[in-house]
Amino acid sequence: MPFFSIIIVSWNALHHLKKYLPSVAETEYPNFEIILADNASKDGSKAWVRKHYPNVKIAEFDKNYGYCGGNNRAVSYTQGDILLFLNNDVRVTPTWLNELAQCFQNNSSVAAAQPKMLSDDQPSHFEYAGAAGGFIDRFGYPFCRGRIFDTVEKDRGQYNDNADIFWASGAALAIRKKVFNEVGPFDEDFEFHMEEIDLCWRLWNNGHKVRYCANSTVYHLGGGSMAMGSPRKVYYNYRNNLRMLWKNSSSDTYIWRFAGRYLLDIVASFRSLLSGNWEEFKAIARAHMHFWRSFHNTQQKRKQLQKQRTVITDPETLLPVSIIHEYFVKGRKIFQNII
Repeated sequence: MPFFSIIIVSWNALHHLKKYLPSVAETEYPNFEIILADNASKDGSKAWVRKHYPNVKIAEFDKNYGYCGGNNRAVSYTQGDILLFLNNDVRVTPTWLNELAQCFQNNSSVAAAQPKMLSDDQPSHFEYAGAAGGFIDRFGYPFCRGRIFDTVEKDRGQYNDNADIFWASGAALAIRKKVFNEVGPFDEDFEFHMEEIDLCWRLWNNGHKVRYCANSTVYHLGGGSMAMGSPRKVYYNYRNNLRMLWKNSSSDTYIWRFAGRYLLDIVASFRSLLSGNWEEFKAIARAHMHFWRSFHNTQQKRKQLQKQRTVITDPETLLPVSIIHEYFVKGRKIFQNII
């Protein structure tokens, strides 16, 4: 059975570790280790973990490297053949790793996978950040089976099938270590948000698959790092989406995909302005300004990635629909009604 290295990045989140780490430590699976990637916490996190969970490895960093930097630096501390990047606010079920292991064992082309992700606050419903696996539309808008924009479905067993997905949620992302070292790491220029979608797109472009494993279940609190709809979150989402599209789209599609998304961003910014949401308008404007300010760096990354990719066309899991049109114009707010 594969050996899992569970990496939990944390920064001054002792309250989350006390609540959620016990379930991870009690996992009923024979081959796993836990690494706490501590981004220079000052709240006693390391001392508490050493006292109550001495078997947990601690990777101590000199400053807060965020999600991307913390995870990237923690990989060198791992011994497993599958890395599992787990948020510090995720509660797991006892057999969650057994089911994830099956997904990797049954198909050697699967490079990354995620479990079913339910809400820790409302366990009967899917969780916003990952639900039953992620997709993007033709203009790069991310959504999930079980969650489109603010519509979150109740789990009625409608997504109890293993399926190929475009992206796996960074809240519980399992990936073969060998592939991560070849295709990764996380792009630290992203800082926050969409770094896992960017990584999964690179996987597809290099002939690998990303899978949703329905029989593995976790419960995610979410919203701990940035509040939903906050200007900072808006900024990262808009800036990083443009970077992701430009870096990873195929040579045949990247111009029109980017242009379409850019125009939709402009529409969204003026909608914010007209509705009186001045902070959101400024966040979108800053996102675009900073995208162009770092465009040379993004273009250099695109050139390198396009040389390395082994699949010329965009993956089939990049869905040929406009989720904006489906959701707001046609009123289709459930994944099964769109696909």
